Amino acid sequence: MRKNRQRSVLRRRRAGLTDYRRRLKLLRGNKPRAVVRVSNTRTTCQLVSWAKEGDFVAVTVTGSDLLKKYGWPEGFSQKSVSASYLVGFAMGKAALASGATEAVLDIGLAASTPGGRVFSALKGMVDAGLDIPHGENVLPDEGRLAGAHISDAIAAAVESTKNAIEEAY
Repeated sequence: MRKNRQRSVLRRRRAGLTDYRRRLKLLRGNKPRAVVRVSNTRTTCQLVSWAKEGDFVAVTVTGSDLLKKYGWPEGFSQKSVSASYLVGFAMGKAALASGATEAVLDIGLAASTPGGRVFSALKGMVDAGLDIPHGENVLPDEGRLAGAHISDAIAAAVESTKNAIEEAY
């Protein structure tokens, strides 16, 4: 009689939430991960380190923090390319203030579209001074980061919010 030898699949893999092969590659580098997630309403950036008990989140900045702490206008998107850049910039400054100098980018299962919101957050972290390996061809151009492609009001808001973030750190 033949035994049924099926391999059990982890719950988060079954649900399509975690690519464990990619996660293991990121963890083997022994560097903190700069995690970027874009939801329906906002962008979230975190600096996450691995620990035996579970992941340790050292720094978290969301699009809501732009409103509450740095003066981002109420009616503007918290997940646009410009807002993602500012969230990444604020997370990079906070990570440097907490003593981190380098990280690796973790985009999870998000599509890696060059010039997208995930890479605009990466550009913000790099501009803040965090050392993250990347290729220059995936970063959005400066006009999109500044919000000039949308309106002059957003371009002004990006500049004032970036100044507020620099003053905070």
